[in-house]
Amino acid sequence: MPFKSKAQRRKFAELLMKGEISEETYEEWNRSTGKARLPERVTPESTRKAKRKAKPARSRKAVKRKARSGAKKATRSPGKPRAKRRAKAKAKRRTS
Repeated sequence: MPFKSKAQRRKFAELLMKGEISEETYEEWNRSTGKARLPERVTPESTRKAKRKAKPARSRKAVKRKARSGAKKATRSPGKPRAKRRAKAKAKRRTS
């Protein structure tokens, strides 16, 4: 089976030096490739997975807002439906 790229040929040479493959196997692959001009890599650079970008830091205001909303959620009673909670809050505002 011929090599598909220069990188693959280098990898096989490395494995040969480590003794993980036999010299016959390497020579067989090398002979079947011949003098073919090989690409550096089989997968083009553009199709490789891009590194993930770091998320931008949040402003202090956004962090405070998040902390406050988290505190509100913790104090809610989980059993009441939203409509009842809204009605109760509206009635409270009218009385104050």
